[in-house]
Amino acid sequence: MNSFSSLSRSYATQAASFWPATLALGLGSFVVFANLYITQPMLPFLVQHFAISPLMAGQTFTITTATLAMSLLVFGPLSEVVGRRPLMLSATAGAVVCTGLLSWADSFSSMLVLRAAQGFFLAGLPAIALAYMREEFEASAFRIAVGVYISANSLGGIGGRLLGGFFIEHFSLSQSFALLAGLSIVLLLPVFIILPQSRGFQQQSWSSLRPRKVAQDIYSHLSNPVLLLAYMIGGLNFFIFVNQFSYATFRLAAAPYELSPSILGMLFLTYLSGTVGAALGGRWLRRWSAPQIMRLGVILLMLGSLVTLSDALPWIIVGFLINALGFFLAHANASGWVSRHAEHTPATASSVYLVCYYLGASSGGYYLDPFWNLAGWPGVVWASIVVLIINLFMTLRLRRYERKMADCR
Repeated sequence: MNSFSSLSRSYATQAASFWPATLALGLGSFVVFANLYITQPMLPFLVQHFAISPLMAGQTFTITTATLAMSLLVFGPLSEVVGRRPLMLSATAGAVVCTGLLSWADSFSSMLVLRAAQGFFLAGLPAIALAYMREEFEASAFRIAVGVYISANSLGGIGGRLLGGFFIEHFSLSQSFALLAGLSIVLLLPVFIILPQSRGFQQQSWSSLRPRKVAQDIYSHLSNPVLLLAYMIGGLNFFIFVNQFSYATFRLAAAPYELSPSILGMLFLTYLSGTVGAALGGRWLRRWSAPQIMRLGVILLMLGSLVTLSDALPWIIVGFLINALGFFLAHANASGWVSRHAEHTPATASSVYLVCYYLGASSGGYYLDPFWNLAGWPGVVWASIVVLIINLFMTLRLRRYERKMADCR
């Protein structure tokens, strides 16, 4: 395909289909992340309701992110053959079905099984969306679309947690899941209607799905240091960021704060600064490099974590606002970096990024839990700082690789 024909099939920001495509992916992303995060503000309730430990209650979130992470390796390569749009839509619909089934779960074990199954389906849209945008949008439009999409991720996370906190305070556990399922159906219908058919997609043969071929593609991406560093930065940032929020719910549900579930859900309104950060991250690429913005994001994560050591609730909120801003600045640029620098199979490259990202989310609680048990919230913060210092050095290394690539051009 020559460059002119490729350009003619891409959406610019002025094209009539750009905003329907961008908004559809954003709305679908909202549904995905609302369903993923609904249990996080419920954690103190689940501890009491099922008489389990905080770490076990956290499994309602971590098991979902773990199965989501592993199934990304299925949806990314599969979309190269089946197509982007149908797989995103069918997988997201499957996740909503699981939410409906959760309203019938009568034990903690059955809840975990359904949350694990839900994680599989939730992977469909995140695994494919960036590859869809890369194929359908011109470079300038792609940067804007990624910013909107990542912003929708954070809004979905906010929405799911707000709804989870409100529902569990005013309704039963089964009713909470039923209400979210109904709302998700309403929000998902427009996505089916307005998401345009793929125009830039080049279908691969079924032979490309051979496990050996998929493994070779994954190994190739992991062997590329330009991608590997971005994978590690994104994964370790999420390793800390999302699990800090889990332990913050236990901190703020206890004395002297004793916040209710619905108020705990409002803690996640601090993600709004992340929505701003994701949008700004795309625009700042015109002035600074992606590794520089990632570095700024990590520094802000460190600063915000230290601010939360205050016992004053307003300062704790300020700390989480800074955290969210830094995290989404880094995440938006790390994910976009992978999409731009993948040398082949971009959907698989993006899937590997998200595997690292969600494996970080699913494993971070195991790292932070001993520090929580030993020293409470200060233990969580200082354990976080250690990991973030490592991440800071990796952003510096990625910047050096970027300079080398520029010198070779």
